[in-house]
Amino acid sequence: MKKDSDPREIWVFRRQCKGEKYAPKNVRPRTKNGGVSQMIWGCFVGNKLGPIALIDGTVNTAVYIDVLGDKFLSFIDALHADGIMNIVYQQDNASPHVSKITRQWLMDSAQEHGFFVMEWPANSPDMNPIEHLWAYLKTELHRRYPDTTYLQGSPNAIRAILKERLTEMWWAIGTEVLNGLIDSMPCRVQALIDAKGWYTDY
Repeated sequence: MKKDSDPREIWVFRRQCKGEKYAPKNVRPRTKNGGVSQMIWGCFVGNKLGPIALIDGTVNTAVYIDVLGDKFLSFIDALHADGIMNIVYQQDNASPHVSKITRQWLMDSAQEHGFFVMEWPANSPDMNPIEHLWAYLKTELHRRYPDTTYLQGSPNAIRAILKERLTEMWWAIGTEVLNGLIDSMPCRVQALIDAKGWYTDY
């Protein structure tokens, strides 16, 4: 089927044969714990790991501001006490991040606590190194606790275990991991430029 919006591309749809349908790479296993997940907020600056917040339920504007007020601002103040200035806060354009109330709160907090908020354009590639830190955290969680996928019990009981393990994994992140993410940024940006804003290997 030809894609009208771009005459250079052709999309082809076909049915998978039985061998393809059940190939391990094409099968997504269902978890024994009913797919219980845990929302996390965290941050870092250079090789300094920031706080982590484990959030229950949906993240809306009020929840997001509460997390920033409880975790982020005290971290900013601690960084200033260590002599680290010119801090820029980078976030994506999720609705709670860019709501009118959140924008005003961030503007007021930035003036009071001395940081800047990066303007993030819509429909832009996600170049935030925190995304790679989430991937590292997930990999380490399952490496150290391979039974995580198959935890048994109520959702609350499973989340309690996840919170304990995720907190442990977070504070075990070493400076070499953070330095590696920061050092990778020039190559990641160049790859994005070379790809003209399209997909990269990162």
